[in-house]
Amino acid sequence: MKNILLLIGLITFNSHAQIGIGTSTPQKELHLAGSTSTIRIEKLNSVNNPVLNDGVKLAPVFVDQDGELTLNPPNYITDVGSPTGVAPLNFLITLGNFIPDNGGVGVALNNPIGVTNASGQIAIVPFVSPQNALIEVKYGVTIVLSQGDLTVPTYTAFTDKSARTFHVYFCIDLNSDGLDASELSKKYGDKGQFYASTAQGILGYPYMNSHGYANIPAGNHRLIFFGESIDGINKFTSVGFGGDLDYMKIRLYN
Repeated sequence: MKNILLLIGLITFNSHAQIGIGTSTPQKELHLAGSTSTIRIEKLNSVNNPVLNDGVKLAPVFVDQDGELTLNPPNYITDVGSPTGVAPLNFLITLGNFIPDNGGVGVALNNPIGVTNASGQIAIVPFVSPQNALIEVKYGVTIVLSQGDLTVPTYTAFTDKSARTFHVYFCIDLNSDGLDASELSKKYGDKGQFYASTAQGILGYPYMNSHGYANIPAGNHRLIFFGESIDGINKFTSVGFGGDLDYMKIRLYN
């Protein structure tokens, strides 16, 4: 009886059918007052809804057509037996400027005379997946191209009326034990652009972004980003990857 009386003492009503919990002057139909007030809906917890709420990470809550809170958005089917649901989504990593600027050059890659295709690593991003999952990796990278050696650096605009192409992609080092031949052969999020010079070229930062998807097991892994440039056999091209603004995000679908 004491518990019932205490609950009644905390709930107040006014003439407009507004309910206040912790307040005698509710401002809405239901008003929870107090800086530490919370709401618990047990049908959404991990015991009653274990498919979409595993009790480890936060699960997204949706509002259905009737205004009810639910973990199951309409018209979406999962592959885990839920009649209408969506797999929980987590942002594992959000990185701005994941490639060091190095004075505006970023990571420089030279394609010397006598070579038409040059490539090299530009960034390594370690991450941990708590379980088997589908990941989405989104990234954006700025580029600077020079006829002079950017490892010095020497900024020189192209004037040879020639075209160059450059690419960025990433490979996934599963278990962080180094890229084997199979992992190295799988290029994710490959994005390329080309640059064509005139008699009087200019220097600047072209920007490109891309994304890729992969199924991964639980464990410690690494994303290894590569840059690549292609030019003529008698041309020298220096490319700086990530010298200005860049970003990278990993999303986990599980």
